[in-house]
Amino acid sequence: MNQSLSDVHSIIIADDHPLFRSALCAALQQDVPNAQIIQAHDLPSLQEKVEQHDDAQLILLDLHMPGAEGFSGLVFLVAHYPHIPVVIVSAHDQGDVVRRAMDHGASGFLSKSSSIEEMEQAINMVLNGGVWMPTHVSQNSASSANEMNIAQALGQLTPQQFRVASMVSQGLLNKQIAYELNVTEATIKAHMTEIFRKLGLHSRTQVVKAMSELAVQPVHDASQF
Repeated sequence: MNQSLSDVHSIIIADDHPLFRSALCAALQQDVPNAQIIQAHDLPSLQEKVEQHDDAQLILLDLHMPGAEGFSGLVFLVAHYPHIPVVIVSAHDQGDVVRRAMDHGASGFLSKSSSIEEMEQAINMVLNGGVWMPTHVSQNSASSANEMNIAQALGQLTPQQFRVASMVSQGLLNKQIAYELNVTEATIKAHMTEIFRKLGLHSRTQVVKAMSELAVQPVHDASQF
């Protein structure tokens, strides 16, 4: 059965910029006044909101948030919540970035410069099982085999292991991660053992390098996003 924006009851917006998040929320509320708009600003809050609202019909995800740089957040969502379509909303709308997002399981890609009308069309298409890409982008894959293998391996991590791996990639030590997550250092060491095993790696440096494979290079004119 076809769905439209009027059928939507909940959407999750994940973006670390309050002004853009508020603007997107306001735009959505004009089209779906009865829907609950749930907001997240970093990886921990995104994990919490999706766990609380796993019946959400759509996630609008930025590519750059604390704890979820590049495609890592998308990989996490597709692995753990495959029933919720994810549309990337980003200023990084170069063709290779769009194609990599689709390779990693996004249902759509919207530039942050998109019009309200284009956003409506994209959401309607995705809600009905379609895929939305900017018209100037070809559908050829842009991801290397190594990148896809890493994404598949990262998808095997539990949510907590994923957070630990993300924090390792930011340069945090076990003691610092334990403090941030309010657990013991021994717990973090146990997580690291499982992360190494699942990713087939042997050092923190290799974890950092693996996470960097999912990075998106910044563009100067989109630095405000």
